[in-house]
Amino acid sequence: MRPSSAPEGTMKPDIHPTYHQAQVVCGSCHITFTIGSTRPELRVDVCSNCHPFFTGKQTIVDTAGQVERFQKRLERSTRL
Repeated sequence: MRPSSAPEGTMKPDIHPTYHQAQVVCGSCHITFTIGSTRPELRVDVCSNCHPFFTGKQTIVDTAGQVERFQKRLERSTRL
């Protein structure tokens, strides 16, 4: 057992951050919910309400026709 200079259950003063009930705002679906954090407000890009892993829905972001080019290459390779 190691010796303790402070009684059990006490914390050192002025070294711990302030704990807030933070409002989390999702940038994708604009939903808000409350969690405990050291920051009063949090902004996230994707939350569990709209993330494809949790929703099971996948959206493809097409950047300059890359998806169509890939689909064409895939079709050509299956025909051979």
